Amino acid sequence: MVVSSLNPVSNDKILHPSIPVIDMSWRRDLVLNLMVRACEEFGFFKLINHGVPKGIIANMENEGKEFFSLPIDEKKKAGPPNPLGYGIRNIGRNGDTGELEYLLLHTNPNSISQRARSICKKDPSKFSRSRFLCSNSGVLDEYVDAVKRLACEILDMLGEGLGVKDKWAFSRLLRDKDSDSLIRMNHYPPYHNTAGSKDGKGSNNCRIGFGEHSDPQIISVLRSNDVEGLQILSSSTNGDVWVPVVPDPSAFFVNVGDTLEALTNGRFISVRHRAMANSYTSRYSMIYFGAPPLHEWISPLPEMITPSTPRRYKSFTWAEYKKIMYSLRLSHNRLSLFQMDDDEERTDMISWL
Repeated sequence: MVVSSLNPVSNDKILHPSIPVIDMSWRRDLVLNLMVRACEEFGFFKLINHGVPKGIIANMENEGKEFFSLPIDEKKKAGPPNPLGYGIRNIGRNGDTGELEYLLLHTNPNSISQRARSICKKDPSKFSRSRFLCSNSGVLDEYVDAVKRLACEILDMLGEGLGVKDKWAFSRLLRDKDSDSLIRMNHYPPYHNTAGSKDGKGSNNCRIGFGEHSDPQIISVLRSNDVEGLQILSSSTNGDVWVPVVPDPSAFFVNVGDTLEALTNGRFISVRHRAMANSYTSRYSMIYFGAPPLHEWISPLPEMITPSTPRRYKSFTWAEYKKIMYSLRLSHNRLSLFQMDDDEERTDMISWL
């Protein structure tokens, strides 16, 4: 279990291989191939020329910064997270902690508007205008709409790249009116204690800002400022290694979640990752977590099951998976609890044949 600590993390292996970079302006067949390979090998890639307007991104970041700059008593009015709302240091219900404060919201416009008064003091309607009340969306609504469209486009391309019969099999789960998708804004405050640092920037202190975990949803689309901190866990000939992700405010970073790994029968990897909190400057990030409706059954797609790749995961609803998720520590491998055992795999293969 990796949790936040003021002690250095001295036994982690850190390497600097290249993160897959995909340019959405490239030829479509090339993009499809590269996306699939990135999800198979890393479960993660950097996306440039993504088409999300800079103004929408900047407005969202400014609102997040404005919220996190409020006095702590004001911010706490948007919490405590249960699981939605404002949280500081404590992550979840099972004792996990981190060096951050965050705001977790459901992407449903009504849910957003309910918390808008606590989030945006000057003009709550600017942050979110429920579509049922006003035709003009607020900052968060616009951002969620844009990033959701991007996530759906990515999922459609992955479906096409995998050659599944219904290339919308993934994205329809996000487009469903009952989608359980979330948005989280993170603030990792600057770390000023540079004692023992060789470079005066605190880089040797290795504080964990958000501990090792995988995202349970289908897909996560992350954007951060120009401050480093994100690391992904990757397999190599020397064992598992942490790969630092070089920040790029103009890009989005996309990672596979547990649900997408299950839907692809393990072909795609739900990447394990963490955030460090050693910077001398505040780090801000915004993550869209694309999720299915609570009642949706998650099963490997038929095209992903073959004699050479027997079924790996049992069927489950998203509600069941969330219940399990909230009962476990942050670093637990939740998906392992839904793996088929050998007898079940043999029975399933016989029925498939």
